[in-house]
Amino acid sequence: MRDYLRPDSGGRSTVFGTRGAVACEHPQAALAGIRVLDAGGNAADACVAMAAAMAVLGPMKTGMGGDAFLLYYDAATGGIRGLNGSGGAPRGLTLKNLRERGLSGMPERGGLTVTVPGAVRMWEDANRELGRLPLADLLEPAYGFAEEGFPVSEVVARYWKGAEGLLRKNAAAARTFLPGGRAPEPGELFRQPDLARTIAAVMEEGAGAFYGGEVGRSIARSVREAGGYLSEEDLAAHRSLWVEPVSTSYRGITVHEIPPPGQGVAALEMLNILEGFDLSDLDALSADRIHLEAEAKKLAFDDLHAKVGDPDFGEIPTAELLSKEYAAKLRSRISLFRAAEAAEPALGSDTTYLCAVDAEGNGCSFINSLYMGFGSGVVAEGTGVCLQNRGSSFRIIEGHPNAPEPGKRPLHTIIPGLATEENGALWAVFGVMGGPMQPQGHAQLLVNLIDYGMNPQQAVDHPRHFHHEGTLLLEGRVPEREADRLRDMGHRVEVGADYAIPTGGAQLIRVKEDGVRACGSDPRKDGCALAQ
Repeated sequence: MRDYLRPDSGGRSTVFGTRGAVACEHPQAALAGIRVLDAGGNAADACVAMAAAMAVLGPMKTGMGGDAFLLYYDAATGGIRGLNGSGGAPRGLTLKNLRERGLSGMPERGGLTVTVPGAVRMWEDANRELGRLPLADLLEPAYGFAEEGFPVSEVVARYWKGAEGLLRKNAAAARTFLPGGRAPEPGELFRQPDLARTIAAVMEEGAGAFYGGEVGRSIARSVREAGGYLSEEDLAAHRSLWVEPVSTSYRGITVHEIPPPGQGVAALEMLNILEGFDLSDLDALSADRIHLEAEAKKLAFDDLHAKVGDPDFGEIPTAELLSKEYAAKLRSRISLFRAAEAAEPALGSDTTYLCAVDAEGNGCSFINSLYMGFGSGVVAEGTGVCLQNRGSSFRIIEGHPNAPEPGKRPLHTIIPGLATEENGALWAVFGVMGGPMQPQGHAQLLVNLIDYGMNPQQAVDHPRHFHHEGTLLLEGRVPEREADRLRDMGHRVEVGADYAIPTGGAQLIRVKEDGVRACGSDPRKDGCALAQ
């Protein structure tokens, strides 16, 4: 047996169950999900409950002020549905206005970067259309964490500490997230009464309490005071979108992703390119494998940043990008021995991903994000809501598919993944947090599972690599001789920690042929998988 099939140093085992299962990056959120399943909820209910809990437990990663997406597998019909819970640009955000401000590129933070937060509406729509339990029941754990407090976990505390400078720039953010003038330490109890009141309003009145009333007015006013354009009308007009997932086959497994403006097309394009190589003949930690995945990523991301945007504002060549014929042309450009040059814009990296499979076999893959850590850095006064900076990914280039326009959804990094077998049965729900790492992580995770036959926890633990802005980051567990070989091929290599934060955090539930749920949860995060 090859070395990579031995348990990695993360020390975790695959979690098995025969009924429901959840995987999430925080144990308390995972517990909330499994309790929803115990109470008769389904996979969608469990994911909404976990996402809401994470909005409190991981406030720099996700929140009510962010966006969300899901993929849902219906066991009764075999159908797969997608829900786009991202918000559009404010009506006042135009190229003309940005240029009048002297901008040639979008700022990373501040009011100008705030787009309509879509998560809360999406939670309600997912629950109403797919779920079984009342929305208020699903938000109860999140309310409890906000009102009564929770001990801050270690990874979250590390992220929080790194964001102190950003939070001090906004008075409401500093009051909300820096009690005593500093970030909480690991294990320190943190309460958020303002957010508890906001959650309670949604529990009582539904999503309308967030997109209107006092909460909506505070959000719009706080954004305008921070130099942005978001209005009460923008909030009131927001709706989620039910979408048809896009997919491709990889060695007999069909992989499904959310369509543009999400970057799921890049993950599928990478898999199409890699399918033409005999990866299983290469060692899973070899420079040869890593090189091929890095080169496939460069080609897919060239297309992503040049051709993908909101399809409601222009035609996106999705079918061409996902065709096997197109992949063959791209594959022919890859040298087996030399790295190609690549350039790309920087993208944010803070997100929460979670997934669930219920006793009936329904599967939900769910992702929620503020984009960069603590998003825009703007907190709506009196609400506890930190607002996302998703608008920072717009390109101030006339005619670009990702140029800002009123109501336009920006290119989105967050992507839930779902895979089915040839007969249509659910094979896995999965995701990898971390901005531009996400498509790379999807491809690497699936190659681990399919080409190398790893079990879910091995596939999640296995050393990952991250190509971004011209640098190939390797986790420290990649052998030094393979790092040197990659340098010889022309890659600019950086070796990080054994479990490096930029390589993202994965959660995975694999449904085996006998119906057993096999779950993996990333040791790079605080969370766990639980199963009934």
